[in-house]
Amino acid sequence: MNLVSMMVVTGGLLAFSLVSGRLQGTVITASLVFIAFGFLAGNAGFAIADVNPEHAAIHFIAELTLILVLFTDAARIDVSRLRRDHNLPVRMLVIGLPLTMATGTLIAVQLFPEFGLWEAALLAALLAPTDAALGQSVVSAKAVPVRIRQAINVESGLNDGIALPAVLLFATLASAQHEASGVGDWLWFGVLQITLGPLVGVATGYFGARLLDVAAERSWMNTSFQGVGILSLALFTYVVAELIGGNGFIAAFTAGMVFGNTLRHPCTFLFEFMETEGQLLMLITFLVFGAVLLPEGLQHWNMSVFFYAVLSLTIIRMIPIWFSLLATGVRLPTQLFLGWFGPRGLASILFVLLILEESQVVHRNELLSITIVTVGLSALLHGITAAPFANRYGRLAARMGECEENQPVPELPLREGPTHLEINSERTSVT
Repeated sequence: MNLVSMMVVTGGLLAFSLVSGRLQGTVITASLVFIAFGFLAGNAGFAIADVNPEHAAIHFIAELTLILVLFTDAARIDVSRLRRDHNLPVRMLVIGLPLTMATGTLIAVQLFPEFGLWEAALLAALLAPTDAALGQSVVSAKAVPVRIRQAINVESGLNDGIALPAVLLFATLASAQHEASGVGDWLWFGVLQITLGPLVGVATGYFGARLLDVAAERSWMNTSFQGVGILSLALFTYVVAELIGGNGFIAAFTAGMVFGNTLRHPCTFLFEFMETEGQLLMLITFLVFGAVLLPEGLQHWNMSVFFYAVLSLTIIRMIPIWFSLLATGVRLPTQLFLGWFGPRGLASILFVLLILEESQVVHRNELLSITIVTVGLSALLHGITAAPFANRYGRLAARMGECEENQPVPELPLREGPTHLEINSERTSVT
């Protein structure tokens, strides 16, 4: 990226920052703006920003973003509270997510007969994770009951880490099925990826939390270095897992989960990071998507690709979510609302950049195109429907009175979650 490109990108970030408050709660979302900005600034538009997808810096930003998103989202989940008070996202993750992958696989096999079974499964897994950032007006709309907002937020915070092992496994199997030899090597590689990663994550997450607690209790650690230590732990976990043959992204997610549920002291940094530095990384990722990936995906566009993208955003997602919410007491409008607001975004983009492009899948370009078109369509449709649908559903929920949807639940601190002052009121401050 040259100096002119950097000027354009940083100027765009500055311009959006200046009007971000005015745009909040409207149909103009940050992700949609930066996808469009990247598309117009890239070679498909006015070619004023030269973004090379093969440049090492792009892959570094993508890797760093995925590591930190997986670690911080997992670390901010209180597992005991989730299990006790948040049955809706648990059911959506445990029942809805696998059914979404299965449904997506079956439809992909029918629409794309050239795909093998594992390639179809890989496509479904790539598009299974959701991203609440593409419909931020929903999770921040006070009119929507807290229980429903939290269901969307918690699901999107965890399903990327849960889907990642499936993505890796299916990518390995899809690569192996077309190899004349070395199938055993591919499978052994896949086994190591999805077993050693979690083991490293458990170890580093647990001992990292213990070390941070000891340092805080004995006043060894400066508060300003709390964030440095935690970011270093996430990156350290990734590197260790990769060095021993495991998957660093799975390790980062597991480490975050263990770290967040082992740490005894409040860690305000985790609740603030993804709203500042993390937000910047995510916006740059959407910009790269618009400048580089979207034009490439549109080159391979056809009606089958478009049809699958539409199905992915509707019945492939909505029917499994409806099924997962049966017997919970929530009504059909709520089931449809939760089913629709499963935007595809950051996780799918990063999986494509970091996993699909490094695999040996035969129909890699087709999988790439379908994923890109789906994410682009999701950014548009979920972005423009988030605010009006949230307001309309909020009015409907208010008329429901006492019901499952309006049951009070404690808020979990995810993106756009409680402030650090609210969090500190529930926990003991670091001394």
